[in-house]
Amino acid sequence: MTVTRNTVHNGLFPFAFQAAETAGERSAWRLTRTLFALGALVVAGLAGAGLGAAEAEAAKAASIIMDARTGEVLHEQDADAIAHPASLTKMMTLYLTFDALEDGRLSLDQSLPVSSWAESMSPTKLGLRAGSSLKVENAILGLVTKSANDAAVVLAEALGGTESRFAEMMTRKARELGMRHTVYRNASGLPNMEQVTTARDYAILSRALMSDHAKYYPYFSRRNFVYGGRTLPNHNRLMSRYEGMDGIKTGYTVASGFNLAASAVRDGRRLVGVVLGGKSPVSRDNRMAALLDQAFGKPNRGREDGALVASAERLSKEEPDAEGDDEDEEDDTAAKVGPKRATVQLASLATAATAKAAGKAAEKWGIQVGAFATRAAGQKALTQANKQAPFLLRGAKTAVLETKNGKDTVYRARMVGMDEKTARKACSELNRHGLRCVAVSPGEKL
Repeated sequence: MTVTRNTVHNGLFPFAFQAAETAGERSAWRLTRTLFALGALVVAGLAGAGLGAAEAEAAKAASIIMDARTGEVLHEQDADAIAHPASLTKMMTLYLTFDALEDGRLSLDQSLPVSSWAESMSPTKLGLRAGSSLKVENAILGLVTKSANDAAVVLAEALGGTESRFAEMMTRKARELGMRHTVYRNASGLPNMEQVTTARDYAILSRALMSDHAKYYPYFSRRNFVYGGRTLPNHNRLMSRYEGMDGIKTGYTVASGFNLAASAVRDGRRLVGVVLGGKSPVSRDNRMAALLDQAFGKPNRGREDGALVASAERLSKEEPDAEGDDEDEEDDTAAKVGPKRATVQLASLATAATAKAAGKAAEKWGIQVGAFATRAAGQKALTQANKQAPFLLRGAKTAVLETKNGKDTVYRARMVGMDEKTARKACSELNRHGLRCVAVSPGEKL
């Protein structure tokens, strides 16, 4: 028998999912044993088919891009392959929280009790203590930015009585929304072999969050959250460098790989995308950016559209070895590994006059803090960047460069005249404050 990637996804994984669906009649250890046996069969089959390590890794990846309004699928790869959601789970926890806010079972300023079970959550959390309380809005922001597992349990217990009963509510809601292959066992996404989903199911949930809870969806674009005297940044780093992106959620466990559900608006059109099983946060983000760029370009073949901001591609050689929630591990990876190489490509060329005027300044590294519809907006972004990192940017020259993006005019806000180290450090500082920034190399065309 020849084992291919399709054999794995269409044959073995649906069987594993069926086992998860009937888990109520079986003990957890029998299900776990079954899944591990299936995993061994998959590995053996791939080896027997002569697939290399890279192809075996590719067999775990899944992605999908949908039009948010119509549901049209613009791209899909293994979109129905069974995977683990990790912290994308919190999207459903928030969906049910928004349901409760809409029908009056909760209010944003309501204080919820913190149990000892909530306090015990790890590794990513707000640090809540049993016997204390947490306001509903702070719990929402804790999930969106810090991906706080303790806050997820606080919401789950408030709505379901216990986290396990809330997980049953989550699974029922998934079925109502059309998420046919999703099963929840907890509210946070911490490792559980029975907690499974697909890329297609999470694209459905992404659309549902926007259509059913448009009032609350803006929470997902929150750049940071101050709690307990600490500023907690949103760990969806792609929001800082992909124009039009305003959410939604990242996730990571060892079993899941690096996951991302995202949404972006360009020229009045909104797309949602899901990537499951990335090898690193950087490669996952780059994959998402490339897929969205491609999908946005599909209806406009022949036009010189392209992205409104630079897209940075970085190579990462390590991934975290800790299991649990994704966000802190991603931060540590970025800090310890750093980019091995960076290339920045701009979708549009500047006019000849602008390029000539900026040519001398571009002989050194610089940063771009966004692309805007007006020159005034670009200048405002530069002023804000200067306020956030005045020491690093004190010697830089500011420039708002007028470029053509098809029939439209775009104004790129840049600071130039610094070395590579300073440019990258400045972007890191600005991203930390929730501002867009990407480093620009000396040889890059404007």
